[in-house]
Amino acid sequence: MAATALAWFSMAAAAQDTLNVQPDNQPAPIEIPLALTSDIDSLLSLYHAKAYLQQDANCETSGTNPYFDKAVYVERIAKMPTIMEMVYNEPVRKMIDQYAERGRRQVALWLGLSNFYIPIFEQALESYQLPLELKYLPLIESGLNPKAESHAGASGPWQFMLNTAKHYGLQVNSLIDERKDPIRSSYAAAQFLRDLYKIFGDWNLVIAAYNCGPENINKAIKRAGGSRDYWQIYPYLPTETRGYVPAFIAANYIMTYYCEHNICPMLTDLSLKTDTIVVNRNLHLQQIADVCQTDINLLRTLNPQYRKDIVNGATEPYAVRLPIDIINRFIEYQDSVYQYKADELVGRRTEVEPAVASSTTSSSVSRSSSRSKGNGQSSSSWRRGKSYHHGSGHSSRHHRRGRR
Repeated sequence: MAATALAWFSMAAAAQDTLNVQPDNQPAPIEIPLALTSDIDSLLSLYHAKAYLQQDANCETSGTNPYFDKAVYVERIAKMPTIMEMVYNEPVRKMIDQYAERGRRQVALWLGLSNFYIPIFEQALESYQLPLELKYLPLIESGLNPKAESHAGASGPWQFMLNTAKHYGLQVNSLIDERKDPIRSSYAAAQFLRDLYKIFGDWNLVIAAYNCGPENINKAIKRAGGSRDYWQIYPYLPTETRGYVPAFIAANYIMTYYCEHNICPMLTDLSLKTDTIVVNRNLHLQQIADVCQTDINLLRTLNPQYRKDIVNGATEPYAVRLPIDIINRFIEYQDSVYQYKADELVGRRTEVEPAVASSTTSSSVSRSSSRSKGNGQSSSSWRRGKSYHHGSGHSSRHHRRGRR
């Protein structure tokens, strides 16, 4: 199994070698993960962030990050209840400072949103008997934004690339992107992390491979003389991955000791209880919103996987997550929901006969075609005309070939 998985991951890894070997006695530079430097406005725009999170007006902390000696950090990290190895060093300290100073508002927001998302992550990890501290991996991947998309094409809270997502059973098509489904993507991520652990047998190497791919980890191991200690292969890793494990350790630290750094969690009123219904007919979220009298933005936030608000239940049964009270209304008014503006919102033609031209129209088209041929230029040659005449007697295809 491990060999098969390694072959898959190696094939999916980036082709170019991004490893940068540093001169002796020179510290290896690191990059701050994108989720730590991104604007939090996109998170604040999420429906449950706007509707259920607010600043704590009674917070009495100073709002400044206090200074602590190295020994304090070492002691606190050692006390965290983790099975994964968590250590203190300067890269970890740099990431803690990033969270506790520049990223204070993000941490406050994450603490509020964690009431909604962390139980989902924990359940998926627990089902595969993985360390629960991995629940903080989406913090540095996406900042807990299920709609997050990277420039490289990764998407969702766990930032799956398309090929990896499909390998782990997530559907991606014009109507649905299950990478953005917090539940399904969490179970896929748990499987992915489990398979990486079968390959490397070390959790630091696992989350490093989650970031840069197993092929780059294997290259770094080779350059480090065969060592499989993350901190020994550290200088041979891509710069982003050098900051990845420190950021993960720092995320676990700051979500545990935020009070000591005078960070006030955003108050949350996520008393909203949700559950899923399974639909086997095409359905638009607007139908639910209008008939069941709820905000469509709430439905979109609970179901970020539906790209066009359309649940294509006629293809196969799909689950829709709704607040409990809305589920009760849906069950009561189910027929009305499906019928409401059905032709406008989800209707589309399934069988169409092409029109037959009348005799008058047919004669007109025939005469037009004859005139075109008389000019020595068919419709197909007209489409190519601009490509084949540049004054030099060569086609544009020949020009393109010459440039190559």
